[in-house]
Amino acid sequence: MPLFTVFTPTFNRAHTLHRVFESLQAQTSLDFEWLVIDDGSTDDTPALMTRYQSDARFSVRYLQEPHRGAHCVHNLALREARGQFIIKLDSDDGCLPEALARLQHHWESIPAAKRESFSGVTGLCRDQNGLLVGSRFPSDPLDCSAAELEYRHKVRGEKWGFLRVDVLRKYPYPEDVPGNFIPESYIWCQVSKKYLTRHINEELRIYWTDAPSLVHGAASPRTNAEGHRLMFKMVLDLESGWFFTAPLRLLRAAAQYSRFAFLSGVGFGAQFRALKSFGGRLLWLVAMPVGLILWRRDCMRFPQG
Repeated sequence: MPLFTVFTPTFNRAHTLHRVFESLQAQTSLDFEWLVIDDGSTDDTPALMTRYQSDARFSVRYLQEPHRGAHCVHNLALREARGQFIIKLDSDDGCLPEALARLQHHWESIPAAKRESFSGVTGLCRDQNGLLVGSRFPSDPLDCSAAELEYRHKVRGEKWGFLRVDVLRKYPYPEDVPGNFIPESYIWCQVSKKYLTRHINEELRIYWTDAPSLVHGAASPRTNAEGHRLMFKMVLDLESGWFFTAPLRLLRAAAQYSRFAFLSGVGFGAQFRALKSFGGRLLWLVAMPVGLILWRRDCMRFPQG
């Protein structure tokens, strides 16, 4: 079985998939499979993937699905992954030739007795012009949780790495959710409670800024309101303890929880009952007026029906 499953979700990206394929063809380590899940493309992606399967130096698996959204594609990828680790490489991005080999090296540099407490390894991204995207980690390596990285170290911008498949399978997205998108923080909040990540200051992913991402959604915040409500609920339930480190960030999260709850048709009482932590409920109560203002603004800009 391969060490890595490189997972690429795609939707009408036949014009950019060559970036992924060419960068994988150039990898110095071939201990991986490429799992491409097509979320209902209507362009010539199937013909392109047939050619890639014939030309590739590695295993290529291509699954065609009806259009259901990124969260459903993510769950399917975890069910189908054959690797020990899964690494998402978007359909309009690429990676450096030594990327997978370096990620493996850094995983193996973690003492074997400690690896069970780690979920994976994360590195940096550069854009198509070779410029660093976002900020560097304050030390290298930096072993901490995703929550600590955000609230204490305040690291920003795109990052890229792998996660253990057995860990991610514990935290699937709910699929019976209106819309087609749930932010990734829904999962990161849960992983962060139990696992560390090793962060390394190596630029390994090429993040193109000339094309929209796979998940964009409609302009109306109503479209994926429930997915955002669930994500901000998870933040308040699991990360409210970071309030004294990053109070404004958590107050903003509380206001957004109210905003998207109202857009989802969830009233005051149900919002309160849905939250499980005392800190989350307190933040929700304090930020409620702002959430109401944001909701009213949405209603004026995007009338229902």
